[in-house]
Amino acid sequence: MTARPRLPLEGQQATTTGPHAAGRAVPQAAVGARRVVAEGVPSSLRPNPPQGDGRYPVAWLRITAPRGAVPTATSTCLCGRDRSAVGHGKVLALLADHEAHRDLCPLRTPQEGRAAA
Repeated sequence: MTARPRLPLEGQQATTTGPHAAGRAVPQAAVGARRVVAEGVPSSLRPNPPQGDGRYPVAWLRITAPRGAVPTATSTCLCGRDRSAVGHGKVLALLADHEAHRDLCPLRTPQEGRAAA
């Protein structure tokens, strides 16, 4: 009785007789192909990302006035100003104060120009 030939285990490749050099990948130029940042790392950047206009928010005014309840408001600014108000009259006063802060905020108006004028 002859023994059956042993089949290789699943996932194992047959051994070769010697080392072989890996083949070079042929670069293919394709329209819309992804750019590669590093070897094997595709870039997710678009060719012409939209550019901002240089503006960014500096101050926020949040007013909550549910129907039948007392209104509240908060005024915050990146310069460190943080105010809040509760009630109709105080919320209206905070709204006027927030609008006045636009002209006085050091982040919105450069200080060098004021000294020169």
